[in-house]
Amino acid sequence: MFHRSARPALQAPAPEISFELFPPKSDAGLPAFDAAVDALNAFDPAYFSVTYGAGGSTRDRTRACVDRVRARTGRPVAHHLTCVGADRAEIDDMARELWGSGIRRIVALRGDPPDGAPYVPRPDGYAFAADLVDGLLKVADFDLSVSAYPEVHPQAESAQSDLDALKRKFDAGAARAITQYCFDTDTVLRFVDRARAAGIEGTICPGIMPISNFKGMARFSERCGAGVPDWLREMFDGLDETPDVRAMVAASVAVEQSRRLAAEGLTEQHFYTLNSAPLTRAICRALGLRERAAAEAA
Repeated sequence: MFHRSARPALQAPAPEISFELFPPKSDAGLPAFDAAVDALNAFDPAYFSVTYGAGGSTRDRTRACVDRVRARTGRPVAHHLTCVGADRAEIDDMARELWGSGIRRIVALRGDPPDGAPYVPRPDGYAFAADLVDGLLKVADFDLSVSAYPEVHPQAESAQSDLDALKRKFDAGAARAITQYCFDTDTVLRFVDRARAAGIEGTICPGIMPISNFKGMARFSERCGAGVPDWLREMFDGLDETPDVRAMVAASVAVEQSRRLAAEGLTEQHFYTLNSAPLTRAICRALGLRERAAAEAA
C-alpha cells in the first residue's frame, strides 16, 4: 500500500520540471514552436525533450527541433529514439552522430509502427527498449530515460510482465523512467510502490498532461491505454464554449496532481506541453515556479 506524506499537498516542494515538445508538421508551425520554447524556458527546466513520430516518421524534424531548442535555450535537450524504423547499425550511427554534436540525453523507447500495425521486432534491429538502452550505452555514456506505465502498457501480457520489462530497462542502464500520464494519482503512487518492491531503485518521474483540449485528450487516451476517470469527465462537461473556465479547471487538475506527487517525494516531473505554453505556464506559476525575468526583477 502506498505511503501517505506527512506534508500537506499545499506545502509540497516545488517540483524539478522538464518539458516535452513535438516537432511541428511544417515550417509554418515553427514561429509558434519557438514562442512556446521561449516561454517555457523562462521557468528554468532541467531539460526539454522532443518526440519521435511512429516508425521514426519525424526523424529529420525531431533532430532539427532538438538543435533548434538547444540553440535557443542553451539547455540539455533529450532526443527521442525508438527501436522501429531502423536497424541496429543505423541507430548506432545516429547515436554516435548525436553524441558527437553534443547531445547527451536520449529518451529510449520501443516505439510504435506507423498506421497502428502490430509491433514486430526487426531481426536486424533492437527488439525492445531494454535492448536499445544496452546498445546506446555501448556507443556512449548517454543519460537515458525510458517509459513506464502506471496503468500498464496496453500491449503488455500482465501488470507483472510490464513491471518486469521496466526493471530490465533499469538493469540495462536507464537513469530514469518517465511515466505515461495518469490522472488517478493513487494509481501512480501504487505503481511506484510496486516498482520499489520489485527492486527498481532508479528515478521514476511522473508525466503530467495539462488538458488543453479535453475531447482530443480523451481520444488519444483510448489509443494509448490511459484512463479518463468519470470525475474528470464531469469536471469538463459543458465547458466546450467557455475556454477560460476550461483552462482554469485544467490548471487546477494538474496543479493538484503535481503537488500531491511532490508531497509524496516525486519531485522530478515531466510535463507533456503539446507545444502550448499558456496552460503550462499557469500551472508552473501556481506551483510556485517563477519565470527567470520576473524573479530577477523582484
